[in-house]
Amino acid sequence: MMAFLELKIPPPVVALLVATGMWKASFLAPLLAMPYGMKVITVAMLAFVGAGLLVAGAVSFHYARTTVNPFKPQDASSLVTSGVYRITRNPMYTGLVLVLLAWAVFLSALWPFLGPPVFILYVTRFQIQPEEKILVAIFGETYQEYTNRVRRWL
Repeated sequence: MMAFLELKIPPPVVALLVATGMWKASFLAPLLAMPYGMKVITVAMLAFVGAGLLVAGAVSFHYARTTVNPFKPQDASSLVTSGVYRITRNPMYTGLVLVLLAWAVFLSALWPFLGPPVFILYVTRFQIQPEEKILVAIFGETYQEYTNRVRRWL
């Protein structure tokens, strides 16, 4: 059905669109009470870990000299399974989820907390699953074994 969306919108753009929707939705819901200090610490920790996963994933791809281009997973020249890729198969996307979660905490309203699950559902269907099909075609059983050892998200 909506296959035309596969590998079409880069996940950072999806995250930005979701973040914008989260901000707009924050005006529609009552604010959540959270002590300011706890809010700041939570936002900082989530954003820091999310950014760390993003950077670690990109650096691992750089050192492996393989593509980070979300439009062309077929250009992958090597399968990266070390470093942060031992924890999650998608550290860059997981990092974006954590940044969106930090944004939801910052906005302190109920509706924005729907943003991260919306991002996960969209990226899983239209980015990750198509990437996985291509990676199976390129790396075969090696990739299948990797998917058996390491979760898609966390």
